[in-house]
Amino acid sequence: MRDGSFDVLVIGGGPGGYVAAIRAAQLGFKTGVVEREHLGGICLNWGCIPTKALLRTAEVAHVLREQASDFGFEIENVRFDIGKAVERSRRVAERLSRGVASLMKKHDIAVLYGEAKLAGPGLVAVRGRDERTKDVAARHVVLATGARAKSVPGFEPDRELIWTYREAMVPKLLPSSLLVLGSGAIGIEFASFYRQLGSDVTVVEVLPRILPAEDEEISKLARRIFEKQGMRIHTGATLAATEKQDDAVVATLELGDGKTEQITAQRAISAVGITGNVEGLGLEGTAAVVERGHVVVNDWLQTAEPGLYAIGDLVGPPWLAHKAMHEGVLCVERIAGEDVQPLDPTLIPGCTYSLPQIASVGLTEEKAREINREVRIGRFPWVGNGKAIALGETDGLVKTIFDARTGELLGAHLLGPDVTELIQGFAIARGLETTEHELMRTIFPHPTLSEAMHESVLAAYERVLHV
Repeated sequence: MRDGSFDVLVIGGGPGGYVAAIRAAQLGFKTGVVEREHLGGICLNWGCIPTKALLRTAEVAHVLREQASDFGFEIENVRFDIGKAVERSRRVAERLSRGVASLMKKHDIAVLYGEAKLAGPGLVAVRGRDERTKDVAARHVVLATGARAKSVPGFEPDRELIWTYREAMVPKLLPSSLLVLGSGAIGIEFASFYRQLGSDVTVVEVLPRILPAEDEEISKLARRIFEKQGMRIHTGATLAATEKQDDAVVATLELGDGKTEQITAQRAISAVGITGNVEGLGLEGTAAVVERGHVVVNDWLQTAEPGLYAIGDLVGPPWLAHKAMHEGVLCVERIAGEDVQPLDPTLIPGCTYSLPQIASVGLTEEKAREINREVRIGRFPWVGNGKAIALGETDGLVKTIFDARTGELLGAHLLGPDVTELIQGFAIARGLETTEHELMRTIFPHPTLSEAMHESVLAAYERVLHV
């Protein structure tokens, strides 16, 4: 730990934390990171990365089972080993965690394994894995402790019949039937994964539609596609009762029409949101404020306690790793006196890695109209895109929203093949304050999925070419 004194000490080694530490080191700060478990945090070890490895398995299963003959293959008796899929996802996670450790070493960042607690101005008590506690001095402390899954009373995860995302990533069996409570990105990704592998999946959402953060048109179209794939979806539904049997969960739902329905599933997943890891940090001894499970910060990620900052899931939605990374850089650059700008939430792209994928940035159509923006809407279906047809993935569309008066790109919403890779094009356009003029005159390569982005822009101005 060298002399146990740092310019910047980051508590939490997840995406936001380790990126903040790297940027601090680049800026010349003597930097340390306190991590209680694994470098990379939940994202690299139990979230973003291993789930994408599993979802890749689901994509392969979809091709083998649904499209093989279309591509000229005759495959019989396709078998699946859930254990091998899980093993691969764990190898991917471990590889990236080791990579973060290498980055810490490369930038001469001290890693302190243990639990941290604020012990006074500029002082942090670190209890190591050997149970010994050492006080560490730091001029600036950045909290990046992340968040954990919430639970619904009566539907608390027990790690056996009712899972959180963590158990859902390392199943001992492929459940014949699955109940997913919550239809945000996490719930839909797991629902899509298990459905593609053959489980009977039911999704229950208390709000009127699935993927409630997405544009309503995209949400409704996604539901139709998922139901066509065999997924059962209940919206406007609440959980009235839960009964655990030997190898099943029986859930009683109150539906929006006043009726009730019982659903029996071999396993269930609780995906109803997250709450910040604020406990045990010693915040009660500071001026920092905690509201609804999250630390309150200003535009520069500063708490009300001098020298104390917080980033990522700990400070609230959107709960995204790339948002946490950006905040980590912004925070330490502000500490260094760099010329930085506050984070504009409308510039943060959101992605759901289901099949098909969903991605968005900026305002939804509903939000744009709510704030009295006169809009022009462009839509382009994948069935008009040559590359999508060649891939055999034509479900979905690209939707763009422009200010009718200025031509400003207000938002973009995509549902379809590899759209999580495409959305950054619109994110860059939003960041550059691009109008329809620049986008229409941009040359998109052919044949690519990205051409659908261009066509959607053209469609907003009645110039679409391929439908």
